[in-house]
Amino acid sequence: MSARLKLGMVGGGEGAFIGGVHRIAARIDGQWDLVAGALSSDAARAHASAAALGIAPDRSYDSFEQMAAAEAARDDGIDAVAIVTPNHMHVPAALAFLKAGIHVICDKPLASKLEDALQLEQVLAQSGKLFVLTHNYSGYPLIRQARDMVARGELGQLRLVHVEYVQDWLTEAATGKQAEWRTDPARSGAGGAIGDIGTHAWQLAEFVTGQSPEALAADLSSFVEGRAVDDNAHVMLRYASGAKGMLWASQVAVGNENALRLRIHGDKGGLDWAQENPNQMAFTRFGQPTQILTRAGAGATDAGLATTRIPAGHPEGYLEGFATLYLEAADAIRAHDADNTTGGSVLPGLSDGLSGMRFIDACLRSSQAGGVWTPVIQQG
Repeated sequence: MSARLKLGMVGGGEGAFIGGVHRIAARIDGQWDLVAGALSSDAARAHASAAALGIAPDRSYDSFEQMAAAEAARDDGIDAVAIVTPNHMHVPAALAFLKAGIHVICDKPLASKLEDALQLEQVLAQSGKLFVLTHNYSGYPLIRQARDMVARGELGQLRLVHVEYVQDWLTEAATGKQAEWRTDPARSGAGGAIGDIGTHAWQLAEFVTGQSPEALAADLSSFVEGRAVDDNAHVMLRYASGAKGMLWASQVAVGNENALRLRIHGDKGGLDWAQENPNQMAFTRFGQPTQILTRAGAGATDAGLATTRIPAGHPEGYLEGFATLYLEAADAIRAHDADNTTGGSVLPGLSDGLSGMRFIDACLRSSQAGGVWTPVIQQG
């Protein structure tokens, strides 16, 4: 077994949610050790959080700039940094570590502004390092199987792509750390629900179908009085292939917790998967009874089995999806550092992040113009 890689973290101190998720995910497959961090913009909180996590005092830093420089100068410096800050700090932190020659694993969305995100392209190319964006739902075994089934033509020519991610936790005015920064455009960006969860839905549909919508028409709403970002989005999608789609993202849909659902229909068959029950997926061939495929069960494909850890019938989900990305990131970094290859990884990266930012930008432009059809300029 290869030696564990050394991980640093920016953000994710006490009171943070996503930092803890990343730390658990990084430990699941035994590929990473957390050894350094700039865990908060408040120095006292950063050092207290580092001590609680067992990070040595000399590797707890007051800022990510200090951390990037110090870790790059060490013989035993970190192999990669996980950036788990609010959105507006993703790009500044990523730039600092890429310029220091350190691989980056970044939470989504890529940035708070498209123009900030675009700064990463040239710096990443010059750095020669890897950039991973943690769209964790792309790590679920049945999502990998769905992608494989679409690619192999089991659904035929795609016609319809429906994806939704709906919650209710922001139904009332924001209170608490997590809600406050997500509804503050200075920290979240101009996109609210479309940035926080809409980008997950967008990336999931792209990942499984292998297609990117070329145009969209968006209706963004802020139902909570005084809210400065959208909390509900209805978006129609057009694909160059002729397929049509719909995306619904909401954080004010009472009765929904984390209802991410993907439905894809071709001229030969259809798939239906829901994140809240991620170990089952419905597959229907036209004119035949619907099959319920289960994770690692009868009918599982090699693509689905490759990311499964436990036998069928035992649930796997959110944390394991994240863990798959950390496992694949470790493999990709080892391959890259050994011979400058990535081994054909399907890890989400900068292109996924830029696509998500262009989705947000197109939604804002479309909605501000009254919901007109708006081109989505894609990477490459």
